[in-house]
Amino acid sequence: MNSSISNRANCSEIKEDAMPGVKGIPLDAPLYHGGKNRGGAFLGCQAINLMFSVGHEANCLLPKELAPAANPAIAIVGVASYRSSTVGPYLECYSGIQVRDPDGETGYYIPYIYVTVNDAALASGREVLGAPKKLAHIRLIREGGLIQGTLERPKGKRLLTLTAQPDERMSSDSRQMYSARTNFYSVRQLPPIIESGKGEVTQLVKWCTDRTLRRDERGEEVLFTGPTSLTYDSPSIIDPVHNLTVGQALLGTYEEYDARLEAIDILSEESNPVNDDRRA
Repeated sequence: MNSSISNRANCSEIKEDAMPGVKGIPLDAPLYHGGKNRGGAFLGCQAINLMFSVGHEANCLLPKELAPAANPAIAIVGVASYRSSTVGPYLECYSGIQVRDPDGETGYYIPYIYVTVNDAALASGREVLGAPKKLAHIRLIREGGLIQGTLERPKGKRLLTLTAQPDERMSSDSRQMYSARTNFYSVRQLPPIIESGKGEVTQLVKWCTDRTLRRDERGEEVLFTGPTSLTYDSPSIIDPVHNLTVGQALLGTYEEYDARLEAIDILSEESNPVNDDRRA
């Protein structure tokens, strides 16, 4: 058989079978799969979070389209364990600022987010959503009645410690600050590939997660609150998570849940126009 004819046939099969659903690279074997009917699924999740007030420095971290949703601004830091997901198991540490978008909806802008070694989780978060994920060493451990999450980058450089004692179920009053469906915002940027700036694109992406709380043997949701503390153990100019200075602690939570992640929209887009004299 003629080898060139065989190669063309194989390429045709690849395009017909693999290309319609491809939303990543390599084109015939992407690191992760995506599409309008595909959302990220997360099962058996555990997370601790602390919501707290933060000063005016939060404004410096926000894109121009977003504004703090409260005064003083409210921030969140959390550590989560995803035992199973569509991109595999991993741990995550995230920082967010509560904001209001141009449509009047609220959510959290994510200036910092870290994941343990999982190439698909890292790449899909950065490429699809613009979530500024970096690889780090993250732990979520339980000792007695305490749960502790830690973030290190590199190993041995402790950036933060989140410690919680979730000893009571969340009250109806506290639930006013909690939402099972949460919007998130991040900046997706394609850097220029040549000095003129050609190829540069900056987008503000809106996405969300819907969480379904796990129920215990008594049928009650696993959603607890209790004393929670956050310390920035060793500030780093390379990973400046400490820029969200902890003011007043507002709500500490521990939750167990399944979740679905979905990209919603691109709220704004800016590109760098490049004059090409050859078009004149």
